[in-house]
Amino acid sequence: MHFGGLTVPGSPLLLVAALFGGYMAMNIGANDVANNVGPSVGSGALTMTGAVIIAAIFEAAGALIAGGEVISTIKGGIINPEMVGDPRNFIWLMTGAVLAGAMWLNLATILGAPVSTTHSIVGGVLGAGLAAGGLAIANWGVMGSIVASWVISPMLGGLISAAFLYLIKLTVLYKQDRVMAARRVVPWLIAVMAWAFATYLVIKALPEIWDASFLEAAGVGLVIAAIAFQVVRAGIVRQAATMANSIEGVNGLFTIPLVFAAALLSFAHGANDVANAIGPVAAINEAITSGDIAGQAPIPLWVMLLGAVGLAVGLALYGPRLIKTVGSEITELDKTRAYCIALAAAITVIIASQLGLPVSSTHIALGAVFGVGFLREFLKTNYASRLHGILEHHQGNDREQLQAFLDDFRRASVEEMEAMIRQAKEKQTEVRLKKKERKRLKKIYQEEMVKRHLMLKIVAAWVITVPASGLLAAMFYFTLRGIFV
Repeated sequence: MHFGGLTVPGSPLLLVAALFGGYMAMNIGANDVANNVGPSVGSGALTMTGAVIIAAIFEAAGALIAGGEVISTIKGGIINPEMVGDPRNFIWLMTGAVLAGAMWLNLATILGAPVSTTHSIVGGVLGAGLAAGGLAIANWGVMGSIVASWVISPMLGGLISAAFLYLIKLTVLYKQDRVMAARRVVPWLIAVMAWAFATYLVIKALPEIWDASFLEAAGVGLVIAAIAFQVVRAGIVRQAATMANSIEGVNGLFTIPLVFAAALLSFAHGANDVANAIGPVAAINEAITSGDIAGQAPIPLWVMLLGAVGLAVGLALYGPRLIKTVGSEITELDKTRAYCIALAAAITVIIASQLGLPVSSTHIALGAVFGVGFLREFLKTNYASRLHGILEHHQGNDREQLQAFLDDFRRASVEEMEAMIRQAKEKQTEVRLKKKERKRLKKIYQEEMVKRHLMLKIVAAWVITVPASGLLAAMFYFTLRGIFV
């Protein structure tokens, strides 16, 4: 094929790029989608099969309906395409980038580490770009923002999820009459979730359909929230008559909202992150057909279908491994904790969008999981210390009573511990702990509710994602240039 006085092997290279794009889409489905449905599966709101079906449908729908007719070819503006020069170099650059991003995601999935798909393709474009144009081609300011997102994203997600979980504990789970507390508080919690998700979808998933301002998106969210409040309040009133006055009873109220959350997060993810797979393919297609190195390119229908089908297939074949990691292996989740994680994901993106902060949806979701786990870990240790302090000031030597009480306390959930502390205060339990025994028991309660080895593995994968995919992309660029020159 001839353009700009140059000859480029168009059709064969476009076919190769399309195959790499489909491979990238499959790996996005396998790795990234777990963040959207993992908490719902881990909490029991969805079965693994149900989650995979819902996510596959809504990921593909998001990609096809709201994926955009025109897409940025250089993700995040991290390199200056004008400095590439030869259109052939640009084609090899983007082909190497998408293959490198896909291979890194594939490796991360095999290792069980959820990583940012956006950072994977960013690293690929940066590495191949540096190989093609040298250091000057990169926008190092943008890269600095991406590095900042490694800290900003998980911190925001963790703080917001922990704050909402603690709010639920104080207002519902720690109350003696949990049914009445749930009737009063849960409709408001679901309304906040409805507002956050409606606003999030309008801002992040629907700009190609409706380019709304933040106030317009928030207004739509308020209308949806008002409707959700009325519907949920009526439903909870009906359930209250038969609802158990227990943590499990309260958890049941969040089942349906979590199903909606999984579907809506998947739709938004499909609309946004499909670009990581098809953006390079669209760029290559535009360069081959028009001879231009475009900052933006129209997306042919076949490219969009490639991305949508790839997401769904990758999720169905390989997604359960990472879904299990996010949903149950990092920390134990129930439905209230999963609710807080899903809500934190939406609210963090909204806040970051308005403040212009760089964030990663993967890092937000995992940060939110870490947040609820560390909060429970902190509370359990704190409650144990408080209980030991209460018992130490009491007189008596009934060791059997002490041992039975402590055994029950050690087996209790964090929420039940709070109730037992209140009971110990009210009943003035006549037991006394020796200083040595108190220290020994305190160590027992310092249980790790966030698996440290998994956390360290995931964080390490985050840190090396950009350089790893960048090195691979540079290698692939030189290989492709050597083959076709």
